[in-house]
Amino acid sequence: MKGFLTLLLLVPLLCAATVWKDVTVVCKDKQIAAQVLQEEVQRRTGLSWPIAARMPSTGDVMLLTLAPGAPESYHVEYIPAAGRRQIRITAPDTRGLLYGVGYLLRTMTYLPQQVQLADEINVAATPEKAIRGHQIGYRNLANSYDGWTPEQYERYIRELAIFGTNSIEAIPFMPPSPHFHLPSHDMNLRISEYCKKYDLDFSVWTPATFDLQDTTKRNHFLLQFDSLFRESPRLDAVFFPGGDPGDNTPQQVLPFLEELAPRLKKYHPKASIWLSLQGFTPDACTFVYSYITQHQPRWLGGIVVGPSSPSLEDTRAALPARYKIRHYPDITHTVRCDYPVVWWDPAFAFTLGREPVNPQPQYYANIYRFIAPVMDGFISYSDGAHDDINKMTWSLLGWNSQADIRDIIQQYANFFFGSTARDAAAEGILALEKNWEGPIAGNAGIATTLGWWQQLEQQHPELSTNWRWQMCLQRAYYDAYTRRRAIRDAALEAAVNQVLLDSGDVMSRAEKILRQADTVVEPAWRQRIVDLCEALYQSVALQTSVAKYKAAGPERGAVLDFLDRPLNNRWWLEDKFKYIRTLPAAAQRKALDTLARWENPGPGSFYDAVANISKSPHVLRPEDLHTDPLVRRSDTPGFDWWESGYSRKRLSWMVSLRWPSALRYDHLDTTARYVVRVTGYGESLLKANGVRLPPGLYGKGIGELKEFPVPAELTKTGTLLLTWDDIDEEHLNWRQHSRVTEVWLIKL
Repeated sequence: MKGFLTLLLLVPLLCAATVWKDVTVVCKDKQIAAQVLQEEVQRRTGLSWPIAARMPSTGDVMLLTLAPGAPESYHVEYIPAAGRRQIRITAPDTRGLLYGVGYLLRTMTYLPQQVQLADEINVAATPEKAIRGHQIGYRNLANSYDGWTPEQYERYIRELAIFGTNSIEAIPFMPPSPHFHLPSHDMNLRISEYCKKYDLDFSVWTPATFDLQDTTKRNHFLLQFDSLFRESPRLDAVFFPGGDPGDNTPQQVLPFLEELAPRLKKYHPKASIWLSLQGFTPDACTFVYSYITQHQPRWLGGIVVGPSSPSLEDTRAALPARYKIRHYPDITHTVRCDYPVVWWDPAFAFTLGREPVNPQPQYYANIYRFIAPVMDGFISYSDGAHDDINKMTWSLLGWNSQADIRDIIQQYANFFFGSTARDAAAEGILALEKNWEGPIAGNAGIATTLGWWQQLEQQHPELSTNWRWQMCLQRAYYDAYTRRRAIRDAALEAAVNQVLLDSGDVMSRAEKILRQADTVVEPAWRQRIVDLCEALYQSVALQTSVAKYKAAGPERGAVLDFLDRPLNNRWWLEDKFKYIRTLPAAAQRKALDTLARWENPGPGSFYDAVANISKSPHVLRPEDLHTDPLVRRSDTPGFDWWESGYSRKRLSWMVSLRWPSALRYDHLDTTARYVVRVTGYGESLLKANGVRLPPGLYGKGIGELKEFPVPAELTKTGTLLLTWDDIDEEHLNWRQHSRVTEVWLIKL
C-alpha cells in the first residue's frame, strides 16, 4: 500500500502539462469571478495575480468575457496569441463566469508559486438543471451551522458556487441557539447579502408550526415576513412546507399564501412561493392539485417534493406543465429518512446514528440519475457540515448527471486538500463509502481504509486543521474502532451463551464476561476519535456530543456519545439476570436456557435477525441499488431510536423490516415437523410456500412471540419459502406500522 500511495501522490505532477506563474486576470467589468479566481489561487499557491480591465502589453492572461449563450453556461479555452498564452473564459452572465472559474479552480494542479493546466484546454458546459441548491439553515437543530460565523457562511457559499451551486436556502425565524454568533434575523440577512454578492438565488424555508386560524399568531407571522422581505438584499423564493413541521390543511395554507404573495412581490417582484405537500393526506393533495389547475396562481413557482410527499412522478402527472417541480432530497441522514443507507450494519446504526460524516457519492449518484428526468432541479435538505461531500457531488451532477463519480471526488480532493493529496484522498473518500457495505465483521476493507488514511495523515500534516480532512479521518477511525468492538462484543456474548448452559452460579460468571467490554479494544484509536471530535468543534462547530458540545439532541450527529455503546445484548442480559434471580430455581434454569439458545435453536433449526445484514442468512434480497435505487420494491432495515438511543432492549428488536421479501430454507428434513416463530410488532400475515399459515400464538407487542405451525405437506420437497402479505396501515403513524424483527424455523 505504501508504494501505491507514493505513486498516487505523484500522479497530479505527471499528468499536468503547462506551468502558469505570472498571470494577469483580465476582466472588463468588475466581476466577482475574477476576484474568486485571484483569491483562491493565492490561497493555494502564494501567487498574486493582478486583476486588470485591459489586456497588458505582455505576459500570460486569464481573460473573463461576456458573450451570448445559454444561461449559466461557460466556455474555457486556450487561445494561442503572439508572445503570450491566454485562457479565455466566456459566459453569457455573471454566474457563467463564476462557474467557468470554478471549473478551472477544481481542475488546476496547485504547487508552490505555480499552477499547472492541461495543454490547449477547451471545455464547454451548460447545466442540465436550472435549480441546483442546498439548504444551510442557521438554527439549533443543525449540528454545526448554528456555530458558524458570518465569514464561515460566506466561505461556504463561495465554495458551493465553485462546485456549481446556484441557490442557497436559509431558515429564518429561529429561536436562539447556545452556539449563535449573531441573532437568527441578522445572520439570515448576511446570507442574503452573500447570495447577492455571488449572484446566487436566495430562498427561505418558512413552516407554520402553529394553527393558521389563530389570528394573533398568524398576524405575528406575517409581520416577521414583512421584515424579512423589506430588509433582505436579495430574495428569490419562499418555500412553505405543508407539513413536517406543521399540521395545517391546504384549505388553511393556500389562503395564507395568497395573502403572503403581494407582500413578497412588493419588495422582490420576481420572487415566487413554493409549496410542498409534505404530510398531506391523499385527499388534501388532490385538493391542492385541483386548486392549482383551476386558479393557475401566478405567485406559485412550483411544488417541492420532499420526505412524506407524493412521488416526483405522481406530482408531475398531477401538476399543470407551467409549474416546476423542485426536489428536496435528504442527503444528510442515514436512517429514518427518504434515502437510508441500504442494509446498514446495526453496529453503525447504533453508534453513528442519523447524522454522522456520511460521504456516499456513488449511492447518491444512483439516486440522482434515477430521479433526474422527473425534476426541474433541487435544493437539498442538510442538517450540518457532515454531508459536505454529498452536497458538492449533488451540485456537479446538476450540471452533468452522467459525470464520472471518481472524477468528481478527485476535483473535490484537489480543491480542498491540494493537488499532491488529490488522487490518494479521493480513493480514501470512496473507500469510506465502501466501509458501510455488508456485514461489519466481514468487511476487512474497513481496517485497510483506516491504514490508508493514517498514511495520508503522516504524508500531509499541513492538512491537520482542515475540517474536511478532519471529518474523513474521524470516520476512518470511528469505523475501524466500531468494527473491532463489534467483533469483540459478539465473541463475549457467544461466550456468555455457552456459560449459561453450565451449572452453578452461571449468571455471575456471565456478568464477569460481559464486563470485559469495559476494557477499551484500541485505546489509541479511541483517543484519536475524541481528539478529532474536539478539533471539529473548534474548526467547524461540529457538535458530536450533547453534554460536551451542546448538540441539539442525540440524533443530531452526537457520535461521541455512542462511542462505547454495547454492540451486543449486554444491557438486556444484565436486566434479565436481575429478573431471573427473583425466580424459583427450576424457572431460573428454563429462563437461562432460553437466553442461551436464543440465536442458536439447535440442530435442524434456524434463526434470522431479519434486518441485520450480519445475522440474516435466509433473507432474500432480490434487488440492488442499480435496479431499485429508491428501494421502492425491496425493503431496507429500519432502526428504532428508543430512549434517545440508550434503550436496554434486545438489539434485534430495534432493527426491523416492514416485511422481508422472503426467507428461503433448503435441504430441510422432509420427515420432520416445523413451526415458524416470529417477533416484531403488530400484525404478521405469514405465508409458507404461498399458503397462509394460521397462528397458534400471536403476541403483537415488541419482543412478544408469534408461532405458526407448518403443515407437513409444505416441507415434503425440503424447501420452504416464507413471505408476508402486505397490510394497509397508511392511516397509522409510521412508528405504529407492523414490522418483523426475528424469524425462527424450529424443527420439532
